[in-house]
Amino acid sequence: VQLQASGGGTVQSGGSLRLSCATSGFGFTGQSIGWFRQSPGKEREGVACISASGNLMYVADSVKGRVTASKEIAKTTAYLQIDNLKPEDTAVYYCATDPVLWCGNTYMPSGFGSWGQGTLVTVSS
Repeated sequence: VQLQASGGGTVQSGGSLRLSCATSGFGFTGQSIGWFRQSPGKEREGVACISASGNLMYVADSVKGRVTASKEIAKTTAYLQIDNLKPEDTAVYYCATDPVLWCGNTYMPSGFGSWGQGTLVTVSS
């Protein structure tokens, strides 16, 4: 199982970024994809989760109303777009998956078994 997040960068406050998570080695349409982030000195936070079928499920309160997430099955790639970025969105963003764990509308597990390397998002004020 492999996941690789990309698309991070430096953006001004109010801007948007679309992160990609390229995957291989597992049934892409059969597993949820979770997006997490971690800022220096803070605990890892679940940001959003896409169901096995590609529906956006869990969204953290901190990004609610600013996030869209999707799957592109042909490319086995998942996406996370964050709009109206704020300095507090600055973090390393990770994607993860698991053959057993799933997300609900109000629930996102933290114990995903497979993780990709993160991509750094820096939001300047």
